[in-house]
Amino acid sequence: MSARTSGQVRVVGTGLLGTSIGLGLAAQGVDVALTDASPSTLALAVDYGAGRRASADDRPALVVVAVPPDRTAEVVAAELAAWPSALVTDVASVKSAPLHRLLAEGAPVERYLGSHPMAGRERSGPIAARADLFLGRPWVITPHEASTTEQAAVLEALALDLGATPVRLPVERHDDAVAVVSHAPQLVASLLAARLVDAPAHATDLAGQGLRDTTRIAASDPALWVQILSANADRIVPVLSDLRDDLDAVLEALDDPDAAGAQRAIADLLAAGNAGVQRIPGKHGADLKLASLVVLIDDTPGQLARLLGEIGELGVNLEDLRLEHSPGAPIGIVEVQVAPEAAAGLEADLQQRGWRVAG
Repeated sequence: MSARTSGQVRVVGTGLLGTSIGLGLAAQGVDVALTDASPSTLALAVDYGAGRRASADDRPALVVVAVPPDRTAEVVAAELAAWPSALVTDVASVKSAPLHRLLAEGAPVERYLGSHPMAGRERSGPIAARADLFLGRPWVITPHEASTTEQAAVLEALALDLGATPVRLPVERHDDAVAVVSHAPQLVASLLAARLVDAPAHATDLAGQGLRDTTRIAASDPALWVQILSANADRIVPVLSDLRDDLDAVLEALDDPDAAGAQRAIADLLAAGNAGVQRIPGKHGADLKLASLVVLIDDTPGQLARLLGEIGELGVNLEDLRLEHSPGAPIGIVEVQVAPEAAAGLEADLQQRGWRVAG
């Protein structure tokens, strides 16, 4: 299928997002021109096949700015001035700050439309880029008073070409949303992971999937996140303030768990957590309830692939999967999630094929 994106695309910044965009578009035959302030970073992106080096003869129809948040407005303004016929977007995770700065500086924002792919990795740079990074992820497009529906359609085509799902949100609503679902969770994960720095080895040796799940994003780049959090601070503070109030209530209850109402307070908070988790969309939306099976596999090459292949042979659709290793033992622990009506039959079939199913 040919790309929906037409014309030349200029990508400014060849880090994780910029290089991933280039890889995805170049694979579909789009002419991608790359530029970066770092010659070595640019060379890596070109070597990986994300596009070619930009030249003075280029005539981009679309410019994608993928630079650190503290430089986004500056670079967008420069690109608007350099390419008067191009639509310019950026992929920064905060949208109001760049727009407000551009407006204050009198930049031609009628050719600027911000966007934000809700995708990323803990690793950064072109070496971590993937053409499928955006597959199935929301790509938020943030219209403003001077933008047009035709411009939004151009960015929707870009998102669809990269396998993402376009979503339109006003700038302010976007920044409110990411404060809750992205920025505050990053801080919470980092705060929790920081408790491990001085934890004794016998404690960290017991770490399981729950700790890995809740601290995974704590491995993210601190320099980048300082910029993101600073740019959206006024929206993050209320979220963290409410979290602090909840934590204070838990501390009070745990300080005297036998006091009247203490256990109710703890139970109510845990139940609220259950309700919140149910609102996180999964593969088929937020309402699908899944059943889990834990399968023990030998920690040897090919075992996971064989398990997944046999699940497919049995005609069961795998909804989700988690993998961890058992500390000190040569086995892997695979938690597979399937539709509830398929769980009992899958457990029996896997056991009949010799797999060890823990439940």
